[in-house]
Amino acid sequence: MKFQKLGNTDIDVSVVALGTWGLGGGSVWTDKDSTVEDAKRLLDVCHEYGVNYIDTAPVYGTGVSEELLGKALKGRREDFILQTKCSLNWRDEGGNFHYERDGYTVNNDTRAAAVKKDVEDSLRRMGTDYLDSIIVHYVCGSFPVEETVGALEDLVREGKIRTYGLSNSQPADLAAYQEAGGRVSVVQEFFSILSPFHGREYFELCKKYNTVFQTYGVLEEGFLTSPVFMEREFAKTDIRSRIPWTAPEKKERLRRAFKTWRSLCEKYNCSFAALVESWALSQYDRMSLLVGMRKASSVEDTVKCLDIKLCEEDVKYMEEAVKAIQVAVLDK
Repeated sequence: MKFQKLGNTDIDVSVVALGTWGLGGGSVWTDKDSTVEDAKRLLDVCHEYGVNYIDTAPVYGTGVSEELLGKALKGRREDFILQTKCSLNWRDEGGNFHYERDGYTVNNDTRAAAVKKDVEDSLRRMGTDYLDSIIVHYVCGSFPVEETVGALEDLVREGKIRTYGLSNSQPADLAAYQEAGGRVSVVQEFFSILSPFHGREYFELCKKYNTVFQTYGVLEEGFLTSPVFMEREFAKTDIRSRIPWTAPEKKERLRRAFKTWRSLCEKYNCSFAALVESWALSQYDRMSLLVGMRKASSVEDTVKCLDIKLCEEDVKYMEEAVKAIQVAVLDK
């Protein structure tokens, strides 16, 4: 495993991070529900391969993911860097309407009181005294940046969090948080070879502030793992049924891309998933690869991408194969 500092802190995080949206289940992830034992086994495998960075959120299964992780982390909390999120809650205490799902109304609220309450709720659900990192899940322009930053800095001083970051934001948001006296260690944004533009817009500013850029969606919810995956069918509520690559024309072009990439998999002796992940790591030198994983085989395969060094020609070759189906904006 390779490690890096989280922003300007002394926190060492593995370059590969474990995403746990799938652990939460619910209508957006219609696979078999996870158990505490499943979560424990997943953490065992992560520890074996050196993956110490875990990301979750209150709304992943409306508390389920955090609760499962909290139970699975008992007795080994210090082995992992634990990151969760704030701003999205279902307490019906104000904020902006965000969505309705599984019988809950979720609002986006970045006011100081809401941010602090989010952290207290997460600490309780996970049974821990502190969080290593908290991410503002959706940056919200309705409330003053200074108020949100003030709340986050208060939480750092109180020892309830060690650092913080932003997600689903714009480069201007990172600048605003920094200018308001913030110390943003990580920016977590959607980024894949099929939708690379937003991420690339962020890199220059991340370098300026020494901010880690954490990808999510690099495997497009599984659609970039193999041609076989594309043939799966999902319930209408499932996140995987709503992304562009389910459309017939895009699906056919993606099939062609897999045929093009096969020679590179042979060259680098890797899976399609590891090839795509190595492409992502080649894009920015302070990259954190956040991958949703529920199986031991997924962890084992993902860490192999760290040993792949794509030459510049192959990076361009991969991008050319999907140029016709890349999208500029992808909101899932």
